[in-house]
Amino acid sequence: MIAIGYIKGPHGVRGHVRVQPLTDFPDRFVAGLEVIITSAGDEGGRTCTVEDVTTSKGCPAVKLSGVETRDDAERLRGGYLKIPRAEVPPLPEGRFYVFDIVGLDVSTTDGRLLGKVSDVLHTGANDVYVVKPAGGGRDILIPAIKSVVTLIDLRSRRMVIEPLEGLV
Repeated sequence: MIAIGYIKGPHGVRGHVRVQPLTDFPDRFVAGLEVIITSAGDEGGRTCTVEDVTTSKGCPAVKLSGVETRDDAERLRGGYLKIPRAEVPPLPEGRFYVFDIVGLDVSTTDGRLLGKVSDVLHTGANDVYVVKPAGGGRDILIPAIKSVVTLIDLRSRRMVIEPLEGLV
C-alpha cells in the first residue's frame, strides 16, 4: 500500500476530513476513488470510497463512505489514505517515488557498503538522501545529483554513489 494523503482532522462540512496530500498527483482525490484508511501502526485498514471532494485552506477535504459525523471524522485524525501499489502512476525514466528510494542499500563505486536510505529531504536545489550507516554512527547526507548517484536499481534494491570529497 502507498500513502497518498495524511488525515489532518475533521472539516466543517459534515463527515468530511481535511487531507494533506502525500502525492505528486493531488488531482487523484476525486469522487469514486477507493482508498484504504489506516492509522499509525495499522497496515490492515478499511476500504472506503471518496464520495465528495472540496478544498479547504489549499488542501482537499474529502467525504468518505461510512464517515457521517464530525466524531467519525475526528477518529480518523492522524491516519493515512492509501492505495494499492498497482494504482500508482508510472514516472518518467530516471524519476523515482520516495517510497521506492527509502530502504535501498547504498554503496560506493568501489564496493564499500555505506548503509540504507532512511529518508529523503526535499531542498530547494535537489533532494538529499539520508543514509543510516551500516555500522552505526552519524547519518550520511547524499545529494541526489547525477554526478554523485551513479545507479539506482529498484529491482536489486540498491544505490551506488561516487562520493564527493569529504562526504563519507
